Amino acid sequence: MDANRLEMKICAAICRGDGLKARDIAHMLNLDRGTVNRALYTSPLLAELCWQDRDSRWHGIIRQQRPHAGLFEFCGYYSRVDEFLDLSEQAWMDRMVEGCQRVGRSVSDHRGLFHSFRDCRAQLVRLFGDLMDMAGEGCLGWEIAFEFRLKRSRRVRIYADVLVITEDRVFSLEFKMKNAVEPEDVRQAAKYCPWLEIVFGPDYEVLPALVLTGAREVFEFRPIGQTGSLLPVCSGDMLFNVFDEYLGFLSGP
Repeated sequence: MDANRLEMKICAAICRGDGLKARDIAHMLNLDRGTVNRALYTSPLLAELCWQDRDSRWHGIIRQQRPHAGLFEFCGYYSRVDEFLDLSEQAWMDRMVEGCQRVGRSVSDHRGLFHSFRDCRAQLVRLFGDLMDMAGEGCLGWEIAFEFRLKRSRRVRIYADVLVITEDRVFSLEFKMKNAVEPEDVRQAAKYCPWLEIVFGPDYEVLPALVLTGAREVFEFRPIGQTGSLLPVCSGDMLFNVFDEYLGFLSGP
């Protein structure tokens, strides 16, 4: 079993069982206890997502069900969509800056960071306006997270710009203030998927997309390196198409 698969199974068992000893996890997953212990004590990702109490029982920080209790601890901003839309831009920005400081995200504005935050927020406000026009207010109960940050190892950091969490899907949106597609941006948008799958568990499908906020009327699919897989790329005004591609709002009954 590869490391990512093992981490996903162990994390899911802990988050669903809550308060399990290593032997319980091993029994549930039909693994030997040594394999489970090695993963629990050597995986940087599991070290961030799980904790052990005084009785040697393991608990998950992020619950793998809605609402995702604990997700707030890793985000600059996290809430339900309706709560996000109720905030003014300045109120949202204040909470975003405070949250970024809490999770260790630099909030220096010397490279236009605050402008990029506001630009990203504006795209999401427009997205949910489009989705409500298309399918009603069901999306207001979804969850949204900005600046999700998680350490995978010393060299790998998971820095997802925006996560939109539906009933059974996680849309991982990488925002670039550009008007043209660059291959490295496509790869960046896709690279966090294996670890987000561990965070959210086997009941969620993780769907990455690249959003070019400097472009207009763009919606296409681009290859992810040499993998043969395709990733949706869109401009901000066409972001609703990414959600329709997987949720089928426009196709009707």
